[in-house]
Amino acid sequence: MSQDIEKFKPNFSLKNRKKSLSNKNIAGWLFVMLAVIAISLFYFYPMIEAFLLSFQTGMGSNLEYTGLDNWIRIFNDPTFKAALFNTITYLIIQVPIMIILALIFSVLLNDSTLKFRGFFRTAIFLPAVTSLVAYSVVFKYLFSGNGIVNQFLLSTGIIENSINFITDPFWAKVTIIIAITWRWTGYNMIFYLSALQNVDDSIYEAARIDGASSIQQFFKITVPLLKPIILFTSIVSTIGTLQLFDEVMNITQGGPGNATISISQYIYNLSFEYTPDFGYAATVSYVIVILVVILSMIQFKLAGDDK
Repeated sequence: MSQDIEKFKPNFSLKNRKKSLSNKNIAGWLFVMLAVIAISLFYFYPMIEAFLLSFQTGMGSNLEYTGLDNWIRIFNDPTFKAALFNTITYLIIQVPIMIILALIFSVLLNDSTLKFRGFFRTAIFLPAVTSLVAYSVVFKYLFSGNGIVNQFLLSTGIIENSINFITDPFWAKVTIIIAITWRWTGYNMIFYLSALQNVDDSIYEAARIDGASSIQQFFKITVPLLKPIILFTSIVSTIGTLQLFDEVMNITQGGPGNATISISQYIYNLSFEYTPDFGYAATVSYVIVILVVILSMIQFKLAGDDK
């Protein structure tokens, strides 16, 4: 009899365990349900609606389905091509420069022998918390024809005539790139600095004993250890650059002659500046989504992360 009772004990325990796990799952879902509903309502639903809108033209109650007309129109739109070219140019030039500068600053400011480290860290990170509109307007005046930058270059004899930073197609792009780099370098630096502070100093000490120079330590130790963080910041910076709007809008207004217009500004113009065409604007916005997916996959592949 006692043996028969013993046979039922494991089953009883297993049933209780499954019931307990089930209750925990229900409780967990109750905790995250509000977040799931909010994300679905404010993220996934608008994404689906925007995708459906990309197959329509017009606005308001006059929207009508036109199939792939908007997607075909993209390939014959010179303004879109200019916006795409400019955005890719910003991405290819600015993101690597920003990542490299952030890495260098993080290594320098992680040195325990450096005085006033707190001040320098704050000074470099401070641009990341400034208002996008405010700093863009400041940069516009700094790089104007009679701005501080031109005045400094003229007074030092570096140039003989003022540079048209805002109205020249080439220099306008340079100004945008400088502005973005100034604002976001410190933001990326914080990620690298946080990661470096978790690295055991004995690793660098062993490398110094073996005769490794500072440059060798940087490429052989620092960069490999920060590889996951570099991948993360690269993807985030790529997404941010593809969505570039405030700097272009406030510094150059996309000019001269669409020389600096970005994809996001073109979406804004299609929706509010030109005759409103929300369907085509949604189509152009999905180009950003496609670019983000493609470039993120490329970055994962280059980083050797197949997970």
